Amino acid sequence: MTEAAAPSPADVARAMLTFDPTTPEYRANPHAAYRQARELGAVVRSPLGLWVVTHYDECASVLRNAAFGWGDSAPDEDTTTTTRFTTNPDGTQVRPFIFLDPPDHTRLRKLVNKAFTPARVRTLLEQTESLVADLLAKARAEAGDGPIDLMSTIARPVPALVLGTLLGVADEDVARFQSLCADIGRGLDLAVFLTPEQIARRDSGRHELIAYFGELAEKRRVEPRADLVSELVSVEEAGDKLTMAELCVTCTLLLSAGYVTTENLIGNGMLALLRNPEQLDWLRANPDRLDDAIEELLRYDGPTQLVGRVALEDTELGGQPIAKGETVLLMLGAANHDPAAYENADELDLSRSGRRNLGFGGGIHFCIGAPLARMVTNVVVGELVKHDLRLVPDAVRAGESITIRGVAELPVTVRDR
Repeated sequence: MTEAAAPSPADVARAMLTFDPTTPEYRANPHAAYRQARELGAVVRSPLGLWVVTHYDECASVLRNAAFGWGDSAPDEDTTTTTRFTTNPDGTQVRPFIFLDPPDHTRLRKLVNKAFTPARVRTLLEQTESLVADLLAKARAEAGDGPIDLMSTIARPVPALVLGTLLGVADEDVARFQSLCADIGRGLDLAVFLTPEQIARRDSGRHELIAYFGELAEKRRVEPRADLVSELVSVEEAGDKLTMAELCVTCTLLLSAGYVTTENLIGNGMLALLRNPEQLDWLRANPDRLDDAIEELLRYDGPTQLVGRVALEDTELGGQPIAKGETVLLMLGAANHDPAAYENADELDLSRSGRRNLGFGGGIHFCIGAPLARMVTNVVVGELVKHDLRLVPDAVRAGESITIRGVAELPVTVRDR
């Protein structure tokens, strides 16, 4: 008897999500697929047994509801989960706090929040402004009259350098860590969408960053500096402190997640503006509305498309009974285009106000790096739109990740206005 062929990633994807996110058409524009998924219902059980949630209200409910979290399941590499554990080089496993439920999540987040404050983010504003102007001038000088790739010249190096300053990473190490963060970010996809090599590079990148931050933390313990690692070494709450393993995993999370999120928010946002010139003109005429514009760009084409949760108890969602231990997949990209939540949801409208988008999640697991990502994106977009930017026809290349939507290459010509 001939052995049946293993299902392809596309087959598994359709059975998991009710649509195929592996096609070039989806990567270019996922919203036709999201529209069809929403029409199936707010909460739909996929053939693989996962609950796929595509409507805004139900996604927001899960993010706020204590009946959903991460659970205590052992780490796995099956087709339905991303890795929620970080394996240290010594073989021990630690969960980053964003993958923990209370009370562990509460304890760790409280400690990190004491060190990673909005005031600390504000201290990076002036440096970020100078950095963006310098990198853009350098890229233009090197390109002459030719195009520049906004991703490699601006969208990637700016968040990498700003995060390096925040954490105390040596300047000479930033380029290496930029590559490691890209490998870790690519590895956030569901396992079925990753090759063995991508999984190995993700894990190797985590190990290298954890080891680096372990050495850096020991140095800062002896000789503190004005950086976040020094603050995390000393931060204390009612006598409680971060263990070395917790500190290293937290720094690895802040660097890798912060880099991937900000890079792709900048890239997706600039692409959206360049494809909607009337909105770009509106922003230039209303620079005081830049904060609102960044929120709309986050809603319209934010990086994080998909997050998972586990039912921690028997519960109900959108009229469907969800049993304890079952997985729900929140399609945040679909929820942010839900016509029941937003008028003309598929249109970019920088003057939009009202309902908050889900681009940074919600509830107790709301993205801790959101203020930094917003600040950096605000500075980059604010500087770039001062110039005459034109897309190079047919040269934009979409990223490969399903979970983190992004642009691989964004070639533009830049002229003074």
